[in-house]
Amino acid sequence: MARFLTPEWFDDARRLGADQPPRAGASGRVQVVVSGGPDGDVKGSFTVEDGRIVGAAVGDLPDAVLTMTLDYATAVEIQRGDLDPSVAFMQGRSKTTGDTGLLLQLLPVTRTDGYQAFQEKLRAVTEY
Repeated sequence: MARFLTPEWFDDARRLGADQPPRAGASGRVQVVVSGGPDGDVKGSFTVEDGRIVGAAVGDLPDAVLTMTLDYATAVEIQRGDLDPSVAFMQGRSKTTGDTGLLLQLLPVTRTDGYQAFQEKLRAVTEY
């Protein structure tokens, strides 16, 4: 099992997310900044092409189209499926900079059956 937000976890997310059904137009490079984790702050990135995760890694993504910033507790709630990413954004628990149009393209993907199945697989191999 990979600990949440470790390099191994990002590898699992990329591997499991590559099998998503395509969703035309939901493509971009997203930087995620999570503060206050057990090992400190973490920067990670996801590259999404047509709704599928084709890249995921720990580290800075200088050419990110969208940056999402949230605290560790919120990130865990989202990853465990206890908090909808849209609700986190509307409540101000997830902040964004950059192209919010990309966020509006990606959020509907999080409600699809395929994405939910991907998240279940990722949760099964994640330690919090």
